[in-house]
Amino acid sequence: MISTADFKNGMYIIFKDDINQIVEFQHVNPGKGSAFVRTRLKSLKSGKVVEFTFKSGEMVQEANVETSDAQYLFNDGKNYVFMDNNTFDQFEMPHDSLEYEGKYLTEGLQVLILKRNDIPLSIRLPRKMQLKVVSAPPGVKGDTATSASKSVTLENGLEVMTPLFVKEGDVIVINTDSGEYVERV
Repeated sequence: MISTADFKNGMYIIFKDDINQIVEFQHVNPGKGSAFVRTRLKSLKSGKVVEFTFKSGEMVQEANVETSDAQYLFNDGKNYVFMDNNTFDQFEMPHDSLEYEGKYLTEGLQVLILKRNDIPLSIRLPRKMQLKVVSAPPGVKGDTATSASKSVTLENGLEVMTPLFVKEGDVIVINTDSGEYVERV
């Protein structure tokens, strides 16, 4: 058990019978009333982020989560198949457990596996990924007051808004946290 005073970004706690990662937290001490800790928690099972307020000094259970490097191999239709880089063991994770992360997986991608009791719970993608543009309409700039953008399709089937100068065959960098275009390589 840990106190809310021990919270750190990236820490794992058990909240509502689920393992959650503390994405962000803030200690608040209002002029009137008792202090509290406002948090944003990301569920490892669903990937959803929820906001919750704890009383200052409240005790919560810390979750022991191990991490290891792994490589994404392939999709067998029902599961994503990975290989642990340390033991070379292959393991599967169902599509519904990686609903958001699955759309970024490309063969050979190095990821971080989050495990508890040697059971894979989730993966952590690299923050930025390079992907090839396979379909892009020609950029026609009209009367725009701000920077114009267009929708392009990437090699993994993901559609992203990019500036007009991005064309088919370009390799671009995508932020996996937000799903937004960062730069052209």
